Amino acid sequence: MDSTDNATVPEESPLEALASGGKRIYVYEAPVRLWQWINALSVIVLAVTGYLIGSPPPSVTGEASDHYILGTIRFIHFSAGYVFAIGFLGRILWALFGNRYSRELFTLPVFRKKDLENILSEIRWYLFLERRPHMYAGHNPLAQVMMFFFVFLTSLFMIATGFALYGEGLQAGSWADRMFGWVVVLMGQPQTVHTLHHLGMWVLMVFVIFHVYFSIREEIMSRQSMIGTIVNGYRNFRQ
Repeated sequence: MDSTDNATVPEESPLEALASGGKRIYVYEAPVRLWQWINALSVIVLAVTGYLIGSPPPSVTGEASDHYILGTIRFIHFSAGYVFAIGFLGRILWALFGNRYSRELFTLPVFRKKDLENILSEIRWYLFLERRPHMYAGHNPLAQVMMFFFVFLTSLFMIATGFALYGEGLQAGSWADRMFGWVVVLMGQPQTVHTLHHLGMWVLMVFVIFHVYFSIREEIMSRQSMIGTIVNGYRNFRQ
């Protein structure tokens, strides 16, 4: 590994990487990349099984024990939910020990005038009103805002409502009921929790669609790597 591999460049001026000969920036550490892919897989499994739980397949004749279809779907959903929740907890813990970019998911870049100007610039870029985008080592400010709301906060919501419903099945006094039963009380009734949890799934799915689209778009149109970065961890810049 040469001395340029781990060069640090301020987020506001990653053009220094180009000016000094095209250094690449180590952005996403291995635990972050591992979480990204495990989280993506668990979200897909949760979405598919969650949809089938909300809109179950037709019943079939015969002994129920021979056709435990919905039970299997629920088991897969619950298992993926554990993976999702434990992975998210691990992601929070890694933000305490990882590099500066590992904390971007949990922060909002909106407290300085420059931050708001950068967000507006990114909106103009996505609307094809800017000829060239700004360059950032980590997430651009607009992406960081979206990740905060649609990954961090939405994940917290889905975990809380999901385990609240799980606690209903485990019955009163179970660990899930003790930890998340307050969600049902807060929302008034289990059906409200079901509805909002199902709605949260669609919010996540819409975000995933836009996230994939913009990642591919930026990989092609912007001056920095996107998809490759979440694979090997390095952000590469180009003219």
